[in-house]
Amino acid sequence: MKKNTEQKHSLLFGKRNYIILGIGLFFIALGFILMSGGGSNNPNVWNEAIFNFRRIRLAPMLILLGFGIEIYAILINPEK
Repeated sequence: MKKNTEQKHSLLFGKRNYIILGIGLFFIALGFILMSGGGSNNPNVWNEAIFNFRRIRLAPMLILLGFGIEIYAILINPEK
């Protein structure tokens, strides 16, 4: 016996949720990009650039902000 029930395939989140998820991923990626670099080709040369404001404070804050946005995007109700 076959059932003639149609399954409606819908996305888990709404359009607004996915937009906010994309914004959060952008902040996370930007934070990791800002954190990169500062190395030296010569291991005997010390580069003080690894301790600047961008790598120590700005990049980690952007990453944490991105994770906060991701959590918010998951928790908001897609039907509103």
